[in-house]
Amino acid sequence: MKEPQKSYTVKEATIKLMQFCAYRDRSQKEVEDKLREMNMIQAAQEQIIMELMQEDFLNEERFARSFVRGKFRIKKWGKIKIKQELKFKDISAPIIKLALTEIDQQKYIATLYEVAEKKLRLLKEPDSFKKKRKLVDFLLRKGYESVLVYEAANELLE
Repeated sequence: MKEPQKSYTVKEATIKLMQFCAYRDRSQKEVEDKLREMNMIQAAQEQIIMELMQEDFLNEERFARSFVRGKFRIKKWGKIKIKQELKFKDISAPIIKLALTEIDQQKYIATLYEVAEKKLRLLKEPDSFKKKRKLVDFLLRKGYESVLVYEAANELLE
């Protein structure tokens, strides 16, 4: 038998969501999903989201900027993949554009080459055409722009 779902007052839910947002930056979509999970009515959801924004627990720009920094620095994702993930989290195009300025272009290119060189060392493909194809596919899946990917692949496989 399923346990009955705990019900929350607006104050309890607000405190719980403040903790949820304090743990790490969250998108508004994540907060809305959490509120739905807690079975909060629409009016209460809107009130809680407004309070979280006013108290600066919820800030889409800050979330997007930290998301960009993290995915680039830790997962070494390219801008295309980062942009897709932010769109998936319902972040607006102007905020995505602003957040992507967190990536230094020289570091971006250096990271692309670092990722490409590491992948090349792992590829045990004798055929140079297939090796290049595998490298290019890998870098495109990582979210790097095709122009940069082909430039790097051509340079590394000369």
